[in-house]
Amino acid sequence: MPMSQAFKDRLFPVLEQITDHYGSPFHIYDEAGIRETGNQLKKAFAGIDRFREYYAVKALPNPKILAIMKDIGFGFDCSSIAELRLSRGAGGQGEDIMFTSNNTSEADFIEAAADGGSVLNLDDLNLLAKVPSLPELICFRYNPGAKRTGNEIIGTPVEAKYGVSDDQIIEAYRQAKSLGVKRFGIHTMLASNELNYEYMVQTSVMLLELIAEISAQLEITFEFINIGGGLGIPYKPGVAGLDLDAMGRDITALFKNFHRQHGYEPALYMESGRFITGPHGVLVTKAINRKDIYRTYVGVDASMSCLMRPGMYGAYHHIDVLGKDGKTAKEIVDVVGSLCENNDKFAIQRELPKIDDGDILVIHDTGAHGSAMGFNYNGNLRPKELLLTADGKVELIRRAEQVEDYFATLCFEQDLLEPAA
Repeated sequence: MPMSQAFKDRLFPVLEQITDHYGSPFHIYDEAGIRETGNQLKKAFAGIDRFREYYAVKALPNPKILAIMKDIGFGFDCSSIAELRLSRGAGGQGEDIMFTSNNTSEADFIEAAADGGSVLNLDDLNLLAKVPSLPELICFRYNPGAKRTGNEIIGTPVEAKYGVSDDQIIEAYRQAKSLGVKRFGIHTMLASNELNYEYMVQTSVMLLELIAEISAQLEITFEFINIGGGLGIPYKPGVAGLDLDAMGRDITALFKNFHRQHGYEPALYMESGRFITGPHGVLVTKAINRKDIYRTYVGVDASMSCLMRPGMYGAYHHIDVLGKDGKTAKEIVDVVGSLCENNDKFAIQRELPKIDDGDILVIHDTGAHGSAMGFNYNGNLRPKELLLTADGKVELIRRAEQVEDYFATLCFEQDLLEPAA
């Protein structure tokens, strides 16, 4: 279900005050909801000896949010220098951080090794030779190819650019061992926004069987398996959510069976982002124009630069109109922004309460891949971010971009090269 009733009960009574104070548009996140979901995840896997969530920083890269993750006990999954620095700024150190590489540069590897290092999750067998200094612990990202199917968001494994192929995976660990690596983990990421918990159970089966095979051949022990992220949330009303309790029960049973067969139990890691923060954020925007031509268009003061998922993926995000409920007259409209792009739409032919200029619209489920995927096409500026704290206060946690920010990269010392003829 989009946006929990508890979040609505905390936000809606004070939303007009918040909008008057901060102006619109803005993303606002619900600390209480984030903490509740984080603790539910920990509880679901409490039966496994060592479980840890590495929050996918890409989903919501804000220091205040990452500080909440650290306080819950989560680590951080990173894929860039900026994400590494954000995670360290939030208190992540050493094996609190997993650096999942993809076409990784030397500068990325140097940063991953800095300030106490990180767990290095290599995406390619060839990267072993490119790591400036191999750490004691190495993980490889596994791509099973035709042995598994993906889902429509992430695509089929055979077509994915990620991971070490099935026919390379044993050789990857053989080479790592020969180069002096002493500690090992394995990772995979095969689906995105997956609501069928059995898919994640099958992924656990796959990795546990694989580490048993690799261990038998190479006489190495695996410290952890990482089943990746991809836990889904139901964006549309009426869609059933992920059965987290059943997922935890079934995966825990797999780990206990592995322990009985092999005499030890690896840790279970995952890297959820959307599942932790997605439902606990909304984009708040005001209606500023109404246009009746071949369709009725409701123009708002946010644009696709605030939330690109509907325009990029055709993704559905539920919309509430503050103060207007089921008793309000309905109409079918497109809700649109100001970009010079026809896909700058938050809703297409959506039945909504009749919207007037000045109405506040609440676009659900923007707590992951919302602000993080913002951009500046047309010179549009990304909006501010707010946090509704657990004690009911509202805190600015990222200011809105300003025109001066947009022009900042045009201020530099002249650097002119005249190539030799």
